[in-house]
Amino acid sequence: MSKKIAVIGAGPSGITALKNLLDQGLEAIAFDRNHEVGGNWIYSEDESHSSVFETTHIISSKTLSQYEDFTFDDFDPETADYPSHDELRRYFQAYARKFGLYEHIRFNTMVIHCERINDQEWLITTEKEGIRSTEKFTDLVVSNGHHWNPRWPSYPGEFTGEFIHSHHFKKAEPFKDKRVLVIGGGNSACDVAVETSRVSKMTAISWRRGYRIIPKFFFGKPSDKIGERSSWIPLKIRSFFFDILLKIMVGDNKLYGLRKVETKFGETHPTINDELLYKIRHGKVKPRMDIKKLEGKKVIFEDGKEENYDVIIACTGYYLSHPFFDENFIDYSSGPVPLYLKMFHPTYRNLYFIGMFQPLGCIWPGAELQSKIMARELAEKWERPSNIVELCELEVKNPHYKQIDTPRHTITVDYHKFKKDLLKHLPKDYVSKKSMLKESIGS
Repeated sequence: MSKKIAVIGAGPSGITALKNLLDQGLEAIAFDRNHEVGGNWIYSEDESHSSVFETTHIISSKTLSQYEDFTFDDFDPETADYPSHDELRRYFQAYARKFGLYEHIRFNTMVIHCERINDQEWLITTEKEGIRSTEKFTDLVVSNGHHWNPRWPSYPGEFTGEFIHSHHFKKAEPFKDKRVLVIGGGNSACDVAVETSRVSKMTAISWRRGYRIIPKFFFGKPSDKIGERSSWIPLKIRSFFFDILLKIMVGDNKLYGLRKVETKFGETHPTINDELLYKIRHGKVKPRMDIKKLEGKKVIFEDGKEENYDVIIACTGYYLSHPFFDENFIDYSSGPVPLYLKMFHPTYRNLYFIGMFQPLGCIWPGAELQSKIMARELAEKWERPSNIVELCELEVKNPHYKQIDTPRHTITVDYHKFKKDLLKHLPKDYVSKKSMLKESIGS
């Protein structure tokens, strides 16, 4: 039976999935709710799918955040070490042009429902301009991303000021002269705190646990490039030495009035930020404890401190969400994610997940390798292991990092180890730069 493959999403993972399927001569169509390629990296001041804001830059360096089939040097050798959202948008769109993907993407099209009939058939319902249609496919590739369905915190009491999620934060200007409280210690939280502090009357940041704040540069080089040099060292030893380096270069959190880090390196996602500690020491961002209670515009913290705020911005992450599946079919929103190589389902052979993992690094290089393995299987050039059910269970029981038990930490992988695991299933000549370019890359 000839293959007809549906890809959900034309963001960074979706386009590399589509590209590699087409490389193998397979028929594939991608569906995307947006009008262009780029997913979250299409910045808009309007509330939308996008979770980037006006000043967003990537938190991993460019050489560890690129497709091997189309590097940043292939795109623009002068790309910054940490590209902006606009550089990334143009990079993804150049990738799509170079490999002739546009004619295989249906834009402004929402995937409403996916029903698996058997190992050779899916019924996929889509909607465009209010009109729904159903189409049959043999295989389904899910690349809808996992930074779009906000997870909200809950506290006793009620806040009568403005309460938003970082997903709806676009730029700092609306918070001018306001008293702002940012909840969270991840990358978005620290970025939002820094940006609002430039214009706000006062910005504070509330943590319920201690976070490691890692600068973007060590010894004049991107910090992840320093980490890459030690990727050959076993994870536990590598993590131990990186913690020592961090204490030497940055110092303990207590020096900045921040909560003590009580987890081992890798047990939570580290935060990459060069400005938060600077802003704290310059009095522009005030460290606060966890919230105990809300009373009108008053926030009561666990240490008894009370302050009034005009706005609370919750930077509390996202649900792993697949609204096009029935909940009794697949629901990874809160529990473990038993997928071999974070992509193969133990039971459903014609279902693939691309880019549904969270590395301590960038997703796209791993998504590209996943896509190549998937495409080779569909082209009958590679065969999945026969004990895949056992392998899925092993991945859940033996994660790269023993992380704390929260929904945010169900799909974490070590960037370098995960790439090595994927490369074991690919030939040495896996890179494919063959171009279908029809227009200028730099446009």
